[in-house]
Amino acid sequence: MANNDDRQAALRLAERAHEVGRVSGRDPWRKALEWVSRGRLGQRHGWQIPPQLDTPWQDTISPLRRGWRERAANLDGESIFSVDYRICRHCQLGWVEEPHTDPEYQRCGLASAGLAALRADNPGLAWHTLGGHFAEAQAFWIAVGADVPGGYQQREPCLHLNSSG
Repeated sequence: MANNDDRQAALRLAERAHEVGRVSGRDPWRKALEWVSRGRLGQRHGWQIPPQLDTPWQDTISPLRRGWRERAANLDGESIFSVDYRICRHCQLGWVEEPHTDPEYQRCGLASAGLAALRADNPGLAWHTLGGHFAEAQAFWIAVGADVPGGYQQREPCLHLNSSG
């Protein structure tokens, strides 16, 4: 169980959601090999562990979903919040999936702050999720989706994302 000092640190971390370190995840040589071989070579296999950065919030390739990114909050080297996201600039749409806050740090504003910073970094998008929401998460989605274009309602990915992997 997180003590009061840890919860206070998490509240301060939520206030710093705009301090994001980024790792592009782009690997032009690997992509070229994948393209030349028509996908037979160059693909990454297995889980990819995102690198740890010296910033309180990180934006890295998703270790779970190919073509997605992960926004995460770190406290003392431990990830205490994360969410996967994907963006189509052509359609002006964004998707988020599986936001997770360590139970000890729930109600510290990490998810709200992380999603707000993600929207601020990508203005003008309507935001959605792929799947249905658990009944116990309905209040969360209503709260974070208020006044957000798209409202984090369920929507399938656009054709641009489906064709790019």
